[in-house]
Order: sequence, then structure tokens, then C-alpha cells
Amino acid sequence: MMEVILREDIQTLGRAGEMVRVKPGYARNYLLPRGLAYEATDGNKKRIAAETRARGSKLQAERTEAERIAQTLNGLTITVSGKAGEEGRLFGSVTAQDIADALARQGHQVDRRRLELEHPIKTLGHHTVAVRLHPEVHAEVRVQVVSE
Repeated sequence: MMEVILREDIQTLGRAGEMVRVKPGYARNYLLPRGLAYEATDGNKKRIAAETRARGSKLQAERTEAERIAQTLNGLTITVSGKAGEEGRLFGSVTAQDIADALARQGHQVDRRRLELEHPIKTLGHHTVAVRLHPEVHAEVRVQVVSE
């Protein structure tokens, strides 16, 4: 067995900065060439400790920014229009891209992949859409779908 220090989170092994024991072939042929891990030498232990501190401060800054954005998005209502039939069903649907575009028109740049929309919206009315800004920070945006 060989000890390596992970540079990135690897689902089957562990989190970044952890020292794990793996078979030499796995380390030599996969982890080390891809830059996913370092050999567990004293110099590399110090290097990974510095990278872990830098990553921690970066994550904290991203979380602070995400919390600021979440405060502006929570309670925000956007209106999206679409062609609808008599029973309130849309002929098309409102997708995450449509919601992201409506947010952008109001001055809030949100990537459509951050919108947690399980299925496209196909009915008129009010809907709540979750926005994942950071792994620990979420916001909710109300979407009002109206007929054109």
C-alpha cells in the first residue's frame, strides 16, 4: 500500500487534503498523473496544508457572496408569459433558461444550472423555484406564469 494526499475530492476515496492509503498501481497510473493526489512526503504535507487553508478562505468568500445574493433573490417575484389554452395549460413550457433570462432582465445574473427546476413549468399561476447559489446557501424565487 502507498500513502497519498488527495488534492481534490474523490467520491470513492475521500476529501481534498486527506491522507489515504491506495494500491501503488492506482496511485502511479491514475491519481498522480492526473494531479488528483501527491505522494505523502513531508514537503507535500506542508504544501497540501497551505492549499487547504487557501481553499477554506476561498470557500468562505464564495459563501459570503452567495448569502448576499440570496438576500436579494429571496422573495423576488418574476413574471414569465407564454401562450396558454383555456384550462391554464401552456402550449410550451417555462424552462430554467426562461427563468434565468427573466432574472437577467431584472439585473440578477443567475446561471440556469443553479436553478433547481425538476420539471419545466407547464401551467399558469405562481410557482416557487429554488436557486442553489452555494452548497450551503439556497434562495427561493417566485415565478408567476401569465398568459400572453
